[in-house]
Amino acid sequence: MIELAAGNARLGLLPDLGGAIAHWTSGGTQLLHPVRDMNLLAQKGRRVAGYPLLPFSNRVADGRFHFEGEDYQLSPNFGGESHAIHGNGWEHAWELELLSDASATLVLSWHPPHGASMVEWPFAYYAQLRFDLREDSLSIGMLIENTDSRPQPVGMGFHPYFPRRSGLRLGFCADTVWTSDERNLPSLRVPATGDWSFEHMREVDGQAIDNCYAEWPGAAFLRWPNEGLALTVEAGEPFRHLVLFTPPDKPYIAVEPVSNMNDGLNHPGVVDRGVRVLAPGEKLEGHIRFVLTAC
Repeated sequence: MIELAAGNARLGLLPDLGGAIAHWTSGGTQLLHPVRDMNLLAQKGRRVAGYPLLPFSNRVADGRFHFEGEDYQLSPNFGGESHAIHGNGWEHAWELELLSDASATLVLSWHPPHGASMVEWPFAYYAQLRFDLREDSLSIGMLIENTDSRPQPVGMGFHPYFPRRSGLRLGFCADTVWTSDERNLPSLRVPATGDWSFEHMREVDGQAIDNCYAEWPGAAFLRWPNEGLALTVEAGEPFRHLVLFTPPDKPYIAVEPVSNMNDGLNHPGVVDRGVRVLAPGEKLEGHIRFVLTAC
């Protein structure tokens, strides 16, 4: 693990474990909650507080998708499911390219094996993660470049776990949300109203949500009122979807800025599905910022 420091803030990074965050603290207070998820097979039971989603976010149904006349089969990488989940960037060791007291840049080059019928991802790519820590904020820059000789469809995002303590409240706007079927795949797109709505900040209580919101303007707000802490999630293009995961029996929630809808590779008819087709040499880049304030 390497650790960045800025004033009282500390950020632990795990380049060898998928470029994951080990911890983010301010004055000893945990701002992210390290989680051991045995279903994420490549993490081998180690705790992580956040990790990158490349070259796609969330699930690909049964690991299969069709692109430009070809059928592709991805390796399952999530325990108990036949789907492929969250790409393969989190499954590999990243190289440390640049390091200073409060900043680190990690890189990954992926080359698929030749002749395999089932692969993690069938196209070559180069990815970069840049972490910039300040006493009151954390910025994450993400980049993916198509280094293959063919076009490829991509998406990206980041998966932070936030502590579910001290009367946690959440607020954000989004026009629509995808309901999920019994296999956790998108089913219907409905207005983000009623129980789906967080337009008015409210407590994250026993409601179990594991869904992707669309037409998200790029801001979400978390408050821990009993601790006087507030955190704002800011994201620009291409992050116009937000995945919310609120398991009622766990001490954390996930609020994930992502570019593509769940199973976006298999929904070419959805105009704003968020999957980008990169020509050889083309890049997709985005930035996410977490800002800490008192409330």
